[in-house]
Amino acid sequence: MKKQILMAGAALAVLAALPASAQGAASQEGGTATGAATAPEEATEPNAGDIVVTAQKRSERLQDVPVAISVVSGDALAARGSVNLEGAQYLVPTLNFRKSGTAINQSLFLRGVGTSTFSIAGEPSISTVVDGVVYSRAGEAFSDLIDIDRIEVLRGPQGTLFGKNTSAGVINIVTKRPGKDLGGFVEGGYYFGNGNEYRVRGALDLPVTSDVALRVTGFYGNYDGNIRNQAYGNRRVNGYEHYGARAMLVANLASNFTATIIADYRESKDDCCAEVIGTTPTGTPGTVSAAGAFAATVLPPAQGDRTRLINQDLITRTNEKSWGVSGQFDWELGNQTVTYIGSYREYDNEEIRDGDWLSQAYSNGTFVNASGQTVTGAGLNQLHDFGPQVSNTITQELRLTSPADQFFSYVLGAFYSRAETTRTFTRNDIVCNAAPVGTPCSTVPALTTRPTGTAVFGSVFKNFALFGQGTLNFTDRFRGIVGIRYTTDQLDVFHRRDTTLAGPGIQPSFGPFTGKTTNDNWSGKAGVQYDLLPQSTGYATYARGYKGPAFNIFYNLTATGTNVIEPETADSYEIGLKNTLFGGKLVVNIAGYYAKYNNFQANNPDEVAGVLVTRFTNAGRISTRGVELDMLFQPARDMTFSGGLAYTDARVDQFRVPTNGVVTGVVPSGTPLGYAPKWKGSLGADYRVRTGGPVDVALGAQGSYQSSQLSQLDASAAVRAATTIKAYGLVDLSAGLVDSEDRYRVTFQVKNLFDQSFAAAITSGGPGGSYRYIIPRDADRYYGVTARVNF
Repeated sequence: MKKQILMAGAALAVLAALPASAQGAASQEGGTATGAATAPEEATEPNAGDIVVTAQKRSERLQDVPVAISVVSGDALAARGSVNLEGAQYLVPTLNFRKSGTAINQSLFLRGVGTSTFSIAGEPSISTVVDGVVYSRAGEAFSDLIDIDRIEVLRGPQGTLFGKNTSAGVINIVTKRPGKDLGGFVEGGYYFGNGNEYRVRGALDLPVTSDVALRVTGFYGNYDGNIRNQAYGNRRVNGYEHYGARAMLVANLASNFTATIIADYRESKDDCCAEVIGTTPTGTPGTVSAAGAFAATVLPPAQGDRTRLINQDLITRTNEKSWGVSGQFDWELGNQTVTYIGSYREYDNEEIRDGDWLSQAYSNGTFVNASGQTVTGAGLNQLHDFGPQVSNTITQELRLTSPADQFFSYVLGAFYSRAETTRTFTRNDIVCNAAPVGTPCSTVPALTTRPTGTAVFGSVFKNFALFGQGTLNFTDRFRGIVGIRYTTDQLDVFHRRDTTLAGPGIQPSFGPFTGKTTNDNWSGKAGVQYDLLPQSTGYATYARGYKGPAFNIFYNLTATGTNVIEPETADSYEIGLKNTLFGGKLVVNIAGYYAKYNNFQANNPDEVAGVLVTRFTNAGRISTRGVELDMLFQPARDMTFSGGLAYTDARVDQFRVPTNGVVTGVVPSGTPLGYAPKWKGSLGADYRVRTGGPVDVALGAQGSYQSSQLSQLDASAAVRAATTIKAYGLVDLSAGLVDSEDRYRVTFQVKNLFDQSFAAAITSGGPGGSYRYIIPRDADRYYGVTARVNF
């Protein structure tokens, strides 16, 4: 019954407002970046069929691009109260987000495919590109989205134009460009209900000369958190403090030459994400151990995804700092455009993690449970991790773009990147052997040991590629698509671990170890596109995706884990139909696809030194198939309906035996992949009531629903069942007052109207055989008020 209520609530969302895809875009010739020239409230509302994207590295109407693309405007994210890509998953049905204990280990999934790894020498399956600059580390892409014009979600392999590590897709983020007139905005927000949150952001357009314009943006945010920690007097955790700034300078240095310079800086201090213990510890499944029985007495009550309490003596947190500069130069030579994009970025991350999830360490021995039984087993040891990491990336891209209106239109280019990362990771344990179990180790210092180990490891990725993609305009209605990319990769790694005593999760000293691998790859694309009617375009494509080689370089590396992880490849087939109806007011796009992945790079659950870890391997063969629908309807200037629906069947075809040779680690064929719900959909609308007076009324709602999904891909059916995230639906409502000339806006929001609780991740390996849950902020109802002034 509850499920039906949530679905009905989502359906009612069409009565109010949140444009999930509508956005304005001012374009430039020759494939350069596009973006809104003014604040959203000042822009003329475009028809749904006029959305412009740069998914093929040139400015084109969304409806003319033979690729399945979802477009989310920055306004839609802001209206939903989202500050990062995590919020976009509720607007794009085929996009899912895996939340982790620290930001650096989070990952994205498209069509059920993504990469989750702790390895410093593994890369994601989904590439994130911001204003033409590739972000080499997934963690950096999950930071605050500043001054966003739109997010283009390209689904399926995109190896031809975007290169390696796009075997599942691309997130192409385009920011807003400077306006021609002096102006800007200031916005403040206050959210409350499950912790207080404050946000401030603003932007200023400064026309330096008639040919030079500057846009400067700044932001600050602070959130208490949605979980309480008993060990710190019920202090709230899972919050954040973020701040940063960004500047874009656009200079038309000549009639045929434009330079765009971008610089940004941000800092993040997150005490996120503490893992709550959502199940009662019992020890090994089917048995009762002393550790499990005692852990149940010192942990907060387990309430599944309703658990909101922890009792941990170390606050899990992440401190990040990143900055970067980039330059894009567009030079029109005759009817051709030459584009150069160069960038340098630094991304530093410090991970601090409580790996025992307890308030202190307790001894080994025996324990008398509530039934009077005497049980024996291992103690509850302390495990604390500290892992600072530094990285830098250089990218360079050179492109030649032809006009679109000729028989053979093309984009040709070369790309180079170098990404270097070094990490120093320390694990500190406390272990004692007093009896009975439950004796705090601090009270028996003579029997207490403190194993510790520090590892220093790193990686250097080098990538060079040549690429080209063209369209053969055989007739006004029939086109052929062909593309090819040559890629060469080199990966160098090193590792050394020095250990004082062995202990839980600490292997003996290892190294120094160095490794190197290289690989060449040819990927490409071929297809046809036919305009069935002036307003309907069909296409069919084949694409080859590629993800480069890797190593499993992590803290507890041993000699058995130094093998090269072979490149991942994908063969994808897609058919689609794009429809623009009612004079561009209605867009209905549908796509069907089938993709097969070989040498799929994935994490296998494994136990190292008594602690559950994940081992990065070539897991084997997987496949995904499904159907997707995107809809955007603007029946009137002040009314927008938007939504999407996806059916995804992503599964294991054949799993390899893990490198440790344990056949019990083989996931059965046919097992669904993690973060791949069968059904997922979203539905939203916005409506502005023009009163004829000085103030208008804006009403809004957004609904989303997804079926159950697997969180931990595991060989054990019992573990898979315990780590399955149940189906859930969310409904958000909003109402606001808007100045008739769009000079100001005040909006009130209700988030998660029906207070639907859910987990973002469920993992085995908690104290005494328990399961760990990560509870996102959106799993509770809360409220918000935002005010914006445009000038």
